[in-house]
Amino acid sequence: MSRNICVVTGTRAEYGLLRPLLTVLASDAGVSLQLVVTGAHLSPEFGRTEEEIRADGFAFERLEMLLSSDTPVGMAKSTGLAVIGFADLFSRLAPDIVVVLGDRYEILAAAQAAMLMRIGLAHIHGGEITEGAVDDSIRHAVTKMANLHFVSEEEHRRRVLQMGEEPHRVHLVGALGWDAILGTEILSLSALGSSLTFPLQKGFFLFTYHPETRGEEGGASSLEDILAALDAFPAHQVLMTKANSDAGGRAINRRLEQYAEEHPERCVLCASLGTLRYLSAMRACALMIGNSSSALLEAPLFGVPAVNIGNRQKGRHHYGNVIDVGTARTDIERGICEALSPRFQETCRDAVIPLADGNVAERIAHVLKNVPLEDLCRKRFHDLQGLGLLPS
Repeated sequence: MSRNICVVTGTRAEYGLLRPLLTVLASDAGVSLQLVVTGAHLSPEFGRTEEEIRADGFAFERLEMLLSSDTPVGMAKSTGLAVIGFADLFSRLAPDIVVVLGDRYEILAAAQAAMLMRIGLAHIHGGEITEGAVDDSIRHAVTKMANLHFVSEEEHRRRVLQMGEEPHRVHLVGALGWDAILGTEILSLSALGSSLTFPLQKGFFLFTYHPETRGEEGGASSLEDILAALDAFPAHQVLMTKANSDAGGRAINRRLEQYAEEHPERCVLCASLGTLRYLSAMRACALMIGNSSSALLEAPLFGVPAVNIGNRQKGRHHYGNVIDVGTARTDIERGICEALSPRFQETCRDAVIPLADGNVAERIAHVLKNVPLEDLCRKRFHDLQGLGLLPS
């Protein structure tokens, strides 16, 4: 009898990470893959990336939940709509395990519904820290709702244990994004430029900037300093991807559209590049700039330097390719200069990444397929004193 495993995806970035796992699960005769596509995937405003999923050959359920709003109130209401939608879907699909990745509000909604309906919940990329985004709280909340945990680093495993999760339920597997990179045949620079109808030249910058949903930074006002810093490097083209659907993302995107129109000779803006083009751009660029987690998690495999702006990713693990800067123009310019230096380029090429062996998806799938379902939803708090980490 096959096991029903339901995977949820709400954004372009998250789907790119999940894709290797979806491929493994779909090819397993002992698994019935149920894929739910929601959030920005279904929105033309954010590139309607459900078409990429369809082109990859995956059948899926659609769940509309995203309001056309750019405020925290809109995010909260969208989450509420999503909880209702997931409750109906899970009731109909009857999954044995629901799989979620990361820390966004769409994921929080799926986790809430699964937990309340006593469906086994597996969480990928728990135990990480991003102090500049509300995602940080969401990630830890999902950890406490989840029954299985797949983490990418030993320090992340320790944090999940610190939250009282049972050790045998926490699996150190590595990051799925590494599988995506190792399993993708990258486009050449010329092929990438052709697909964009924008002839890219060696040395271009790859730019992605999302709002910081905690604090004052990360909005359209900070963006002005960032764009001014980009103007200080006119010899470098800039390939931009739009911000996500978090509160404040639409204001950022309106300004990026204006900037691209003002600099057509050196700047191109895409709502979404898709997995293949994004990884190809990452491989070919001189540096990544902005505050995307991909610059910290996936770019090290390519040896690509990253200028990480502001606090959105503060606290996240670094692999040696990252230069952290503030949002002031002078800080960003300094960071770009350092990232372009031969010394730092060499440092990036020497990054050591454990567990990047192309088998992360296989390790996760093995657990999902074989973990006993009986008693899976029963949560027991594991006191750290039992691990010898606190004095008795």
